[in-house]
Amino acid sequence: MHSVELLPDAATERAVREAWRLLADAGLPSLAGHRHPTNRPHLTLASADALSGEVRARLLHVLAEALPVPLLLDGLVRFSGRTRVLAWAVRPDDALLRLHEEVGRILREAPGSGRPNPLLDPVRWVPHVTLARGRGAFPDPPAGAPGALAGEWKTARHYDSVTRTVAYLAS
Repeated sequence: MHSVELLPDAATERAVREAWRLLADAGLPSLAGHRHPTNRPHLTLASADALSGEVRARLLHVLAEALPVPLLLDGLVRFSGRTRVLAWAVRPDDALLRLHEEVGRILREAPGSGRPNPLLDPVRWVPHVTLARGRGAFPDPPAGAPGALAGEWKTARHYDSVTRTVAYLAS
């Protein structure tokens, strides 16, 4: 699977990593323990089975023109299912919603990109930055858990989940 992701400015990244650390220090599930070098706070815009060179070029153009876009993290959101997720909610503005729609459209229209992830469809998309993933229920986060934080989405990358590699699309 190939995903197109936005990365936050340095101050926001530090704040998310601090939230990861607070969870881990409290003995709770946290992405702080995920040590792969590609593990960074991010927002997934879209995914595809494949990204051709032509599609990457189109994405590069769109993302380079759009970035940076405002970022607002505000409160926690929980997702249930086979794997439970605790995340910092992203409150999208019009610029982020337009970018999400455009990136998704490029991938949907690309030959050979495969079936899009329905959770990333604009109608169902719940933008968030993951703080923790796990199988059990998450207790309430410790004091000092994330509140509101403003910043910018500064960079875009392509993540390949098979090779576990990234390629930067715009910064």
